[in-house]
Amino acid sequence: MEQTFTSSGTGPGIARGAVAALADEPLDWRFKAAPPESPPAWRPGGAPRGRTVREWLATGPTLSSLGTPLLTLDGEALAHNVRTMADWCAKAGVALAPHGKTTMAPALWQAQLDAGSHGITLANLPQVRIARAFGVQRILLANALLDPAGLAWLADELAADPDFALLAWVDSVEGVRLMDEALRAAGAERPVEVLVELGGPGGRTGARGVDAAVEVAAAVLRAATLRLAGVGGYEGALAHDASTEGLAAVRDYLRELGRLHGRLASAYPDGTRPVVSAGGSAYFDLVVEELANLPEAFVVLRSGAYIAHDDGFYRGISPLARGGGQTPFRSALHGWARVVSRPEPQLALLDAGKRDLPFDEGLPEPHRVRGGAELTGTAARITALNDQHAFLRDAGDLAPIGAVLRLGVSHPCTAFDKWTAIPVLDSADAAEPKVTGLVRTFF
Repeated sequence: MEQTFTSSGTGPGIARGAVAALADEPLDWRFKAAPPESPPAWRPGGAPRGRTVREWLATGPTLSSLGTPLLTLDGEALAHNVRTMADWCAKAGVALAPHGKTTMAPALWQAQLDAGSHGITLANLPQVRIARAFGVQRILLANALLDPAGLAWLADELAADPDFALLAWVDSVEGVRLMDEALRAAGAERPVEVLVELGGPGGRTGARGVDAAVEVAAAVLRAATLRLAGVGGYEGALAHDASTEGLAAVRDYLRELGRLHGRLASAYPDGTRPVVSAGGSAYFDLVVEELANLPEAFVVLRSGAYIAHDDGFYRGISPLARGGGQTPFRSALHGWARVVSRPEPQLALLDAGKRDLPFDEGLPEPHRVRGGAELTGTAARITALNDQHAFLRDAGDLAPIGAVLRLGVSHPCTAFDKWTAIPVLDSADAAEPKVTGLVRTFF
């Protein structure tokens, strides 16, 4: 039997062998987080083979064996965040398809799926192809797919694997026409499941208004190559804080999404339990409050940033930080940078910059000097990033030349993409953290 996104059956799937095989990659010049003793690409006599990740981890490396700049993951915090979100969703009675584009790390997707996630959300076709290479069986593509070559690939993939289920978004009658045309040309054997996306004024994609979305749904029902599976959208495009106004805008939008679900209740094909999907990592509590009790709805959250959390944007806006009595997520991402210059008494330059650390949702913040002073609560702050340097001001003698600083970062979505391999520490708070793993990313 061909699977749909809401089917039970074989489960979300991931090819454990493919993830495990990443530990057999040579640890060499391709990875800027590799230890300094990794071999060069070439030398007289040929290029030597480096130790594999597995062989290197067997030596018991510590943080001190790695250079700077560096980005690390805290293993204890990762496990806490995965467990906390899974428990929260189970208690709320909603499904979770975490947004995989945050990390693009199959090993972390595996942890999320093992904890009970229904599938993985992705943002574009290249990301879907990576997920399929690692065996992910349920994918929510939170975007429109109109590329004829991409739709031909999807048609072949669906035909080749009856256990593979994918949901894509549509937000216009013209988009439906283009999808149907391309899928017919490709000889699609299975219909592609789609969610009608509802947008909002000043937001991103999505039909503007419930009436327009209903017209899109009607076009889907007329297209033999598509199957109407539900409705979806992204409330995070309509607010960027937890102010009264921001939360009200999110609630208003979610109520409109619920109204669209109600308008389409009688339109779905027989046997369809309609999906209602919303929810990034900032307002998933409101999604549950407004949508979880909709009749017949299979509510799917798409939160992704929670797995790493941060010391900036999400720390301030996360529902588990705003809600009383709930265990908050913990920041699992840390930057490590060395003071390489102190040209002025209150200015130090660190060897990490825009190519190493996120900066689009706030600059990194200095936490502490390794083996030295705590910087949290002092006047020390990072005021700017260049490509390869950070400007640390007002740390004074607390951060002498050669000192290594631990930095908190803001916005995991633009941190992971700067590193092809990220060391996992047993605990970033330990005096000498042990490296327990190496997470590969694919951007």
